Amino acid sequence: MGRPDHRTDQELLRASGSEPEAFGSFYRRHVAALLGYLLRRTDRPDLAADVCAETFACVLERLDAFDPARGSARGWLFTIAGNQLVDAVRRGQVDDRARRRLGMERRELTDRDLARIDELLDRESEDAVRGLVADLPEEQRDALHARIVEERDYAEIAASLAVSEAVVRKRVSRGLALLRGQLGEARR
Repeated sequence: MGRPDHRTDQELLRASGSEPEAFGSFYRRHVAALLGYLLRRTDRPDLAADVCAETFACVLERLDAFDPARGSARGWLFTIAGNQLVDAVRRGQVDDRARRRLGMERRELTDRDLARIDELLDRESEDAVRGLVADLPEEQRDALHARIVEERDYAEIAASLAVSEAVVRKRVSRGLALLRGQLGEARR
């Protein structure tokens, strides 16, 4: 895998026609998020994996069709995935024409593959939550950490922060409400 590629998605797609590793970087950057998106919509790891594979194959085939003036590369990727999913549901199977044209064989998922999908999704979720928590106001972040991670009671937290128990409860409540709202937006 090597070092992370710091080019933008647009730069990676532009380079992918002549530089296969650029497409590999684009793939690694987005595969967990795309699998998560598809898994939430299908609740079937096998279908999500098939649609994900076909989506990346379509992107690879259509590199010249990407127009940054119309939106982000990630948005384009997810639009293709959404269309692939709609087509798969309508047909009752995943269309694998792009994969076949590229000579990519269909691969049956093993238990190890399914575990890897779960691991990718767990890591993506953990990273997302860490990022959202880091963006909380400091007093809410500290109160949440003390209450949830350290499992301290409200009275103990209040004493250590020299505030009332009601203030700590309010900070925890507001922090959780902000996280719920941000997680809801992130899943749309």
